[in-house]
Amino acid sequence: MDIIYPLAVPKGRRLCCEVCEAPAERVCTACTVTYYCGVVHQRADWSSIHEKICQLLIPLRTSMPFYNSEEERQHQLQQLRQRQKHLIEFCYTVAQKYLFEGKHEAAVPAALHSLRFRMSVHGLSSVELVPAYLLLAEASLGLGQIVQAEEYLSQAQWTVLKSTECPYATHSLLHRNLGLLYIAKENYEEARYHLANDIYFASCAFGTENIRTSGGYFHLANIFHGLKKLDLADTLYTKVSEIWSKYLSDRYQVLSQARIRQIDLLGKRFETDTGLDEAQEAEAIQILTSIWNIRESTSNTAPQKTIFVLKTLFMLYYLMMNSSKAKEYAMRAFNLAKEQHLSVHEQNTIEELLSLISAEEARPIT
Repeated sequence: MDIIYPLAVPKGRRLCCEVCEAPAERVCTACTVTYYCGVVHQRADWSSIHEKICQLLIPLRTSMPFYNSEEERQHQLQQLRQRQKHLIEFCYTVAQKYLFEGKHEAAVPAALHSLRFRMSVHGLSSVELVPAYLLLAEASLGLGQIVQAEEYLSQAQWTVLKSTECPYATHSLLHRNLGLLYIAKENYEEARYHLANDIYFASCAFGTENIRTSGGYFHLANIFHGLKKLDLADTLYTKVSEIWSKYLSDRYQVLSQARIRQIDLLGKRFETDTGLDEAQEAEAIQILTSIWNIRESTSNTAPQKTIFVLKTLFMLYYLMMNSSKAKEYAMRAFNLAKEQHLSVHEQNTIEELLSLISAEEARPIT
């Protein structure tokens, strides 16, 4: 049974819904430490994040046993803190991935978990809470809940203002989300101001050509594209494409060298990867496919730009070890190059990409 019986709850203890903090009426029977106001929120939390962390919550939400020494107790507390920090990052990454995939409703429970764990570890006024507030704000914007988004952003701004040591990366995220808010409100002048600040702070933290700075360029390009300032938008879309292309090409070169050494030493197949977490991979897919869709409308006048994005998408999926998608984008690039009668050199370059897939599929796994 997952129904809570009021008489079974200790006097003075208030059980709250994990999603909305309303009085709880149901409990997860798998972990018995997570409560909900009803079936709807229980199912929403389960499909979003709870299924992934259900058993991990048990040691965090049950009373600590008696220990024979203070040393044992401190050791257990340290382990508990490490579990909480792991769940902070895990829930944050899951929520981010949902947002980049456009699954705003699913992102909310995961972001709430990240926020509550941050409060438990860092306190109620720490700047470490800001990334979770920003996730919730972005999810609210995606759901069309602008007032709710403004509340989360106000909380984030106030927390940053009170902090004396707020990292550049956090400032960048705050301004990016404020930019998205003003885009939703169609106040493009204010949106440009905040996205310019996003790019500035991200550049201070990571550099102007870093993939973590590219998001600011991308959103700024979207504003100019919507305002029909196509030359400015085109310049920024090109910059974003080049940043991701360079990152993925560099990553491929590093892995190629490592693979050669690995095969020489062990005779084993060396697996590729992007060097990104799941949320960053989802962001790359979202940004690059958006640019590709825009480029397609001008592929007759600027086919090289479309092909460049397609080749970048190929490299992304190749490093993600998704051969079918990589091959799809390489074939699109090859067909477009033939249709537009581009140089033989360009066509040969794309054929080399296709040969990478063929070689990878033919490589024996030992």
